[in-house]
Amino acid sequence: MTAAHVLGFPRIGAQRELKFAVESFWRGEIAEAELAAIGSTLRRRHWQWQKDAGLDVVTTGDFAWYDQMLNTAALLGALPARFGFDAKSLTLKQYFELARGNVDQPALEMTKWFDTNYHYLVPELDADTRFDGGVDWFFYELEEARSQGYDVKPALIGPLTFLYLAKSKSTGFDKLGLASRIVLAYRRILEKLAAQGVEWVQIDEPILALELDLAWRDAFAPIYREFAHAGVKLLLTTYFDSVAAHTDLLATLLVAGVHVDLVRAPQQLDALLAVWPQDKVLSAGVIDGRNIWAADLSAKLAQLETAKTKLGDKLWVSASSSLLHTPVDLAQEDQLDAELKGWLAFAKQKLDEIVVLKRALNEGRAAVATQLAASDKAAASRRSSARIHNPDVGNRVAALTAADSQRDSIYAVRADAQRAWLKLPVLPTTTIGSFPQTREIRAARAAFKRGALPEEQYVAAMQAEIKRVVDKQEALGLDVPVHGEAERNDMVEYFGEQLSGFTFTRFGWVQSYGSRCVKPPVIFGDVSRPAPMTVEWSRYAQSLTIKPMKGMLTGPVTILQWSFVRDDQPREQTCLQIALAIRDEVVDLERAGIKVIQIDEPAFREGLPLKRSDWDTYLEWAGRAFRVSASGVEDATQIHTHMCYSEFNDILPAIAAMDADVITIETSRSDMKLLEAFGTFQYPNEIGPGVYDIHSPRVPPVNEMLRLIAKALDVVPAERLWINPDCGLKTRGWPETEAALANMLAATREARAAIAEGRKLVVQAAEHGHLHAEHACGCGH
Repeated sequence: MTAAHVLGFPRIGAQRELKFAVESFWRGEIAEAELAAIGSTLRRRHWQWQKDAGLDVVTTGDFAWYDQMLNTAALLGALPARFGFDAKSLTLKQYFELARGNVDQPALEMTKWFDTNYHYLVPELDADTRFDGGVDWFFYELEEARSQGYDVKPALIGPLTFLYLAKSKSTGFDKLGLASRIVLAYRRILEKLAAQGVEWVQIDEPILALELDLAWRDAFAPIYREFAHAGVKLLLTTYFDSVAAHTDLLATLLVAGVHVDLVRAPQQLDALLAVWPQDKVLSAGVIDGRNIWAADLSAKLAQLETAKTKLGDKLWVSASSSLLHTPVDLAQEDQLDAELKGWLAFAKQKLDEIVVLKRALNEGRAAVATQLAASDKAAASRRSSARIHNPDVGNRVAALTAADSQRDSIYAVRADAQRAWLKLPVLPTTTIGSFPQTREIRAARAAFKRGALPEEQYVAAMQAEIKRVVDKQEALGLDVPVHGEAERNDMVEYFGEQLSGFTFTRFGWVQSYGSRCVKPPVIFGDVSRPAPMTVEWSRYAQSLTIKPMKGMLTGPVTILQWSFVRDDQPREQTCLQIALAIRDEVVDLERAGIKVIQIDEPAFREGLPLKRSDWDTYLEWAGRAFRVSASGVEDATQIHTHMCYSEFNDILPAIAAMDADVITIETSRSDMKLLEAFGTFQYPNEIGPGVYDIHSPRVPPVNEMLRLIAKALDVVPAERLWINPDCGLKTRGWPETEAALANMLAATREARAAIAEGRKLVVQAAEHGHLHAEHACGCGH
């Protein structure tokens, strides 16, 4: 019989219970025992949902207090020696210190999990890493599930994916050189699972979706040969892209089954079926594990029936990836209209979809005729709905020409026009956009949203905050002020609420990292801008100063990347629709007298496909979308963009092709190393490398910022260099914000004096501590 399972389930809880419990533990408000009890309650609830839905096994090992890669490091005993922790006796307090840092040590690095918006903690490896075993939480949770009567399938991050995603601080260190050690560790784990009576173990190797170097690809066969006699059946799982290039490897690999993502790459099924052995399970990931749209079950079933003919009972059904990337339960959404809600499925509802497909394959379509009919009706409703399709939007995108995605003049001509009216000093100063959002700001915004604060009082409160922010910038001496974004809850949600084609959920939370959860907007239809979104706030701010006020917008690629995007048309098409809406806003800002406009694109690099061979296509349309958003203005209007936490070396030509007049980037954590790539590339436009890290309450001294400015001047000519913080200041408090900006302005004045005197700015490197804060992007995510 065809079996049904999932690769993982969201751990945060339908009401974000895990988030609030973990944060209470961090604040010392609850003890470890209470936190453990809340985690246990969540696990058992999610296992019961899987059993009630009709899955054949429940998945364990997918729960984490912070992150699954950190869990794997703790299980293997592969913890950084710099913390001095014993992995076998690791406490929850120490676990969280690895994730968040402590007084003595900065946290593990954090980065994106493949091309998702989830962040994982990067293991640190060196020649002394032993993998001698660590805490037994993984085994405890397995026994917890079994004691409740559940049939279980424990899930592990695979050894090669763990090594590949880890980092070493030793130059030239070969992580694959640790393969023999990590194989022994996994062999011990698998043999212990066999002794506990486990039949199937899920082992995740998503790096197979990448374009792997030959050495990494060739490592799979010998490593998995070592596991062939461990006493358990291995289901090797891949996801996020096609693994068709590895068809022969997967067909012959000594594992009992393989899972593939047939949402991202449905075309790979034919290649797999052509060579698939009769004795090996193929798990078909046909339900989207990364988006919130209800599946067209009839279409999915037709896809599976072809595979069933060849595979018989060796066909399993699942979601494309872990359901970690989707909200928990649609049933809570009591404010969505019935039609739109009928188009959606959250994690709990996706369990039901998987089981409908399983039953249809095992019992025939008649056994699930009611569910198939409901799915057909919803799919037809969505296809034909006037709410989705706006002919005017489609026609406008179709009418775009090459001229619509380029400025009237080249940068050099624009720069002259901009300098003529801006009259800025050398090394002009600005910030990235947001200023501290106080409790009073959030309370006023929330009261207005729920109807408890009249609009005129809300506007007055926000204007008072804008005036406060502008006055403080005037006092500090910033050259290009901003209005501070007090009225904005989130840099994507704020715009989505004012654009047609978007909707919002109440409980559509997903984990971004640790206790950080985000609630992405839902793009369900054609996107347009019914009315100006920021113009009046910016116009008011400009009335408070004679300096050029910078208008603040979120770019089309970032709005796309940080939303749940419709799946019935190419993402490029949706992005161009958003770009045209932002273009309208840019033009209206210019007409209102705002002639410095920042269009933030922190997610530009995040959108890169997993395979480098697909990069050029993405970079072409993403760059075009940005240029469409920015190119409706005169030469004298200066367009800025901002990008967060990105390694740009390999896509600098595409960054330059965006043709922003000024780009600001985060560079302080890398000690300006990132800027070196811009210098080598000879980036042609203006650049503002961040001179201090906003992700910590620490106030860097003047000398420290001056040293970074000096390093920047070695790379960028003074006439094209801006001075600014790394990112937005939304998450900071006012005392440290004012102190840090005052030091930034003092460092700038000293650098300007050196330039005026014709002397090279030389600053001694200073020893300084580093208070680590979590990697929350200050620009809003």
